[in-house]
Amino acid sequence: MAQAAAKTGAGPTVMVAIEQYFPGRQRIITDELAYSVLPFGARALVWAMRPPPARNWMVRATERAFPGLWSGIMCRKRYIDDALIAASQEIDTVVNLGAGFDTRAYRLPSLAEIPVWEVDQAANIKSKQDRLRQGFGRLPENVTLVSIDFDQETLGPALVSRGYTEHKRTFFIWEAVTQYLTETGIGATLEFLATAPHGSRLAFTYVLKDFLDGENLYGQERLHERYVKSNIWLFGLDPRNVSDFLDPYGWRVTEHLGCQELAERYVKPTGRGLTCSPIERIVYAEKL
Repeated sequence: MAQAAAKTGAGPTVMVAIEQYFPGRQRIITDELAYSVLPFGARALVWAMRPPPARNWMVRATERAFPGLWSGIMCRKRYIDDALIAASQEIDTVVNLGAGFDTRAYRLPSLAEIPVWEVDQAANIKSKQDRLRQGFGRLPENVTLVSIDFDQETLGPALVSRGYTEHKRTFFIWEAVTQYLTETGIGATLEFLATAPHGSRLAFTYVLKDFLDGENLYGQERLHERYVKSNIWLFGLDPRNVSDFLDPYGWRVTEHLGCQELAERYVKPTGRGLTCSPIERIVYAEKL
């Protein structure tokens, strides 16, 4: 399943890049680097979406196939951006677990002087590294790319071997990753997060367990067919159990949001009539 998960790495950034073709007041998130970090084929698709009719068609087509997916991805990214900016004076490092083609380390001024480790599978790391070298001439000095298979390798030693210091207050990003992991991979990651010092932060997303179990499809039959029945998505959480999920590892939930709260915060101001995916939620936590 690791290979299947790796193939999804560019998809969210493609959508973010297309989002940039909307006028500023209508954008849920602004990311001027999304297009430039993508592989060639993905950039070609984004380029074709430049005309407003094409851009609008892509959003509508995505909404028809997977209701709420478009704004759900934009909202979770915007939320994590805002949390990172707000915490930037209170953290020492950032570790982005399953970074994919995320651009935060390169576009948020508040991270310019903060060491960042981006962790993902080897295929995504290599592709992103090539694009960054083409765009910047070299990797930014504060960013380290680390390739790892979360289900097969131990996270802590892999990071430490690339210069990460475990006693530093760290902002961990675990965005759109948990659903791809086995219980073993989830447990190993939580064991690593348990070693983080007091004051560290964690922002992570998860898919609802009842959706993965097929008990409630939330109008997302096609998504369930594509990702759950094919065993690409493996792990889900019951929202009532999130504190129990984190408490044993020393993390306290400070915010826990679903689609309605995110849409109210980020979609409503744009005036766009977008739904927000009900199957994914986001959690912000602090290390005790």
